[in-house]
Amino acid sequence: MKKKKLQLRELKGKQSTVISASEKKLKTYLPAIFSFVMLIVGIAIDYFDAFPFFKGWVRIVWYTVAYIPVGFPVIKEGWESIKNGDFFTEFFLMSIATLGAFAIGEYPEGVAVMLFYAVGELFQNAAVNRAKGNIRALLDARPDEALVYRNGDFVSVNPETVNIGEKIQVRVGEKIPLDGKLLSNKASLNTAAITGESKPDTITQNEKVFAGSINLDGVIEVETTKKFKDSSIARILEMVQNATARKSKTELFIRKFARIYTPIVVFLAIALTLLPYFFVDEYVFRDWLYRALIFLVISCPCALVISIPLGYFGGLGAASRNGILFKGASFLDAMTKVNTVVMDKTGTVTKGVFKIKEVINTSAFAEVEFMKYLMAMEEQSTHPIAKAILEYKADGTDFKASEVSEVAGKGLKGTVNHKQVLVGNKALMTSNSVDIPPETDVIVESIVMVAIDGKFAGYVTIADELKEDAHHTIQQIREAGIAKIIMLSGDKDSITQQVAKELNIDWAKGGLLPEDKLNEVEKLKEQPESTVAFMGDGINDAPVLAASDVGIAMGGLGSDVAIETADVIIQTDQPSRMARGIQIGRSTRRIVWQNIGLAFGVKGIFLILGAIGLATMWEAVFADVGVSFVAILNAIRLQKMNWK
Repeated sequence: MKKKKLQLRELKGKQSTVISASEKKLKTYLPAIFSFVMLIVGIAIDYFDAFPFFKGWVRIVWYTVAYIPVGFPVIKEGWESIKNGDFFTEFFLMSIATLGAFAIGEYPEGVAVMLFYAVGELFQNAAVNRAKGNIRALLDARPDEALVYRNGDFVSVNPETVNIGEKIQVRVGEKIPLDGKLLSNKASLNTAAITGESKPDTITQNEKVFAGSINLDGVIEVETTKKFKDSSIARILEMVQNATARKSKTELFIRKFARIYTPIVVFLAIALTLLPYFFVDEYVFRDWLYRALIFLVISCPCALVISIPLGYFGGLGAASRNGILFKGASFLDAMTKVNTVVMDKTGTVTKGVFKIKEVINTSAFAEVEFMKYLMAMEEQSTHPIAKAILEYKADGTDFKASEVSEVAGKGLKGTVNHKQVLVGNKALMTSNSVDIPPETDVIVESIVMVAIDGKFAGYVTIADELKEDAHHTIQQIREAGIAKIIMLSGDKDSITQQVAKELNIDWAKGGLLPEDKLNEVEKLKEQPESTVAFMGDGINDAPVLAASDVGIAMGGLGSDVAIETADVIIQTDQPSRMARGIQIGRSTRRIVWQNIGLAFGVKGIFLILGAIGLATMWEAVFADVGVSFVAILNAIRLQKMNWK
């Protein structure tokens, strides 16, 4: 019964939310609807001359009432701008143009210009709200409560109060409130808010889980590894919200241009009104003022000021929907100029997870027993390679090692089942007079050798796996027109060269320290017309990410330092998304320049027609508001495009 009441309360809450949203929408559009109805009725009465009294002050009052709902907010905005010292804005242009139309008796045209301008603003707001849909989805993904285990029971608390290491419970359909590791055996999660990937992700015990992911199947338990403010969803929100503040060079140029352009057209309109007096025989002030007003309406930079930021906003939204977070519109532009891609290896094109590739047993023991000796020793180590060995599918690890000591840079010494065991590299073997088979000298992968009682017993090779889309990444980057692909890695050179050859990468170099990677990238940047993008994931990649023209970090496995330093974050950890980012950047730039060309072209034609008296106020409305509509619709296309 309690549950039904709760569901009923939730349903009522949702209904009231829908009603309030509808009411808000109606209030937004009501002034424009009212002005439109008044304008149409007024024009109809004028045309059919149905009411003889509809003249003089009655007609003026009618059109004034029609004008106020759409005109007053614009005049108020213009006045506020003037008080702040900013005279020449689009609000100022529209105000003087429409009030001027009233002054010369062109009431319907004055109302129409302001009405269509207001409708254009409504279209703009609707388009921006649509573009903000992805950001709102991220905000909706932010969890608002956490079930944390305290004092023998799970209690609901604010996620911001949960500490690292606490156990939380997540029920079916709920969002994981904080980053952590899975304590349950497995979980099926919807990670779309984090990675942009709609396909459910299956996570097994002790694997990472991220805040904002939705639990799809069964109650799970998670141990928190980060505070709420440091969680992946909080970091994404901060980056997306900051992205809109970082303008592209095109946006900044257009805004500066509009500030110069607007006063110029105002003074040209004044000149168009007054100068003909000295050159035209039959000068009529009203006619030339009308032309000047048309000139002002046509010259309004609304289409540019509206559509360009909207285009970039649409690009940022489309990218985030595809799991790519640009930290600003400027990086969308920068991505289009990239002609050299440099990438790290481990964690970028490989999974960063070591696995045993091959077991070679030359001892008298069976392979399972040989591996038990090796695993008993590696249990004493925290090295990533030791972890890979301990995951080997052997029949238990009941052998125990004792007297284990680490030989720096070489390996381990110890005793297992009363036998002396050496586990490590070639240097450890040779320093203990163990004969090594010559074929081990040509092995490219990382190798762990084993000697038992002074005799070489065998070895295992350890390799990092390529990501599933590694080959596809290189193919797509080349298809995007990138001339040069380079791999720089801290892993040993032989392994780096092998991976580069397998992926058909142009040039590769391994065994590099962070400063070595930085030097290589700086050399590339010194080349004329070279724009370098670096893709990496580790702490050691942070200097190069900062130095490159576009730094791209893996957002899932990537270190916090790399993510903070980078300009672009790939939330899915799929390097192939870089090529998609280039496509989105190029499409955004193309649409922005289409809008610029459209606005300047149409306005240029109508400015000339208006100045020589061949365009009326209605054509002026089309030139201003019509171009804005077309530009907005063009910008909206970005949000509907599908990239493959």
